[in-house]
Amino acid sequence: MALLLREADVEQLADMAGVMDAVEAAMRDLGEGSAENQPRRRVFPRGGVLNVMFASWPGGGVSGLKTYTVAAGRARFLVVLYDLEGAPLALIEADHMGSIRTGAATGVAARRLAPPGPKTVGVIGTGYQARTQVLALQQGLEIAELRVFGRDAERRNRFASAVGATPCASAEEAVRGAQVVVTMTTSATPVLEAPWVEPGALVVAAGSNYPTRAELPPELVHGARAVVVDQLETARLESGDLLTAGYDVDSAIELGAVLAGRAAVPEGTAPVVFESHGMALWDLAAATIVLAAARAAGVGETISLLD
Repeated sequence: MALLLREADVEQLADMAGVMDAVEAAMRDLGEGSAENQPRRRVFPRGGVLNVMFASWPGGGVSGLKTYTVAAGRARFLVVLYDLEGAPLALIEADHMGSIRTGAATGVAARRLAPPGPKTVGVIGTGYQARTQVLALQQGLEIAELRVFGRDAERRNRFASAVGATPCASAEEAVRGAQVVVTMTTSATPVLEAPWVEPGALVVAAGSNYPTRAELPPELVHGARAVVVDQLETARLESGDLLTAGYDVDSAIELGAVLAGRAAVPEGTAPVVFESHGMALWDLAAATIVLAAARAAGVGETISLLD
């Protein structure tokens, strides 16, 4: 028997700290070669987009896929989770879970790649996904100051009040002097300039997963002492920041390899860039946390599938 979990269930059960730990474990397994992840694939039916991505995480006892559609101004997300013998474990409405796992991946990367000590953090973007970026950073880092910038002043102030941040009047004000910078926008063109970025800072680009959209300027990408990606295979298809800059994607380092101790970020004073595109493996990691919590709390609808 499988569980059907609705968005309201996920919002009740998803725990950022637990999801961050699961994402880190899954990425370490990917770096060690015991987990698998296939990049997102897209088809374009009339009026929309269908996306499918899938993975296997033996360490978590699961395999599965995420599929989602974008049409008529709405996105609909669904995760299908199986055990390692192929039996269905859960169907999960996964909009909120996707936001949580994307934030969790940023938190994992920041824990490993950010410079030591208390951090000034600058976030560009004040939308739905930006909230879980902040939540993960607050979970994973010691933050001395949190700054946010978004183009809409009213929305920026409302967001800053909700997350306990300082609203900034410009992107430059949010970025200068920050040890960690996160971009979570829908912009197709760079939202910051390379000279604004502090030496040694970590810059996380998390808003784009299309090859023609770039949040970062080419000068920052080429000037980084390391470019770390969630997965090389995914970056070759989706990393607009790298592809539009003419960067050699194959020279980037995979986060899983860093977590597994198979690769290291070189020392130096130049910034480090982390390119976050989104992985089904993160969805599986988050789903294991949500499913375990649902079972413990007796939440969800039991359904019979593929008997």
